[in-house]
Amino acid sequence: MQRKNFDEMNCPIARTLDRVGEWWSILILRDAFFGRTRFDEFQKSTGIAPNILTRRLKSLVEAGLLEKRAYQERPTRYEYILTDMGRDLQPLLIALSDFGNRYFADRGVTMQITDKSTGNLAIPTYVDAATGKTIDPASFAIRSVRQR
Repeated sequence: MQRKNFDEMNCPIARTLDRVGEWWSILILRDAFFGRTRFDEFQKSTGIAPNILTRRLKSLVEAGLLEKRAYQERPTRYEYILTDMGRDLQPLLIALSDFGNRYFADRGVTMQITDKSTGNLAIPTYVDAATGKTIDPASFAIRSVRQR
């Protein structure tokens, strides 16, 4: 079954999924946020087959989410560093982690968001920067914007 391409869809969710929606890509990005940068680190952490990892890393670099940098010359070896665009995915990964902890942590919570300076557990929420109001379904709606 061939994967559908969402690049031409006029929807920001679909276009984002076109670049990061494959589950291996999300796990590679998770590992990059944990500080992993090298092929063998990604492979060991995820258990992904080398050929699939090669393809996923290439697609994440092409999408501008990771940057490929040589760290060794003989033989040439590369590391994969989050770009600014890749780092901007952090709220999405935090949301997935928070959702998973709330609804699918039957074997226990394995990832938490903590304050770097205090170590205190954070409770993720979305806030409207203009009003300071918490973004929730009771107060805010997702609306389609018509293109002209």
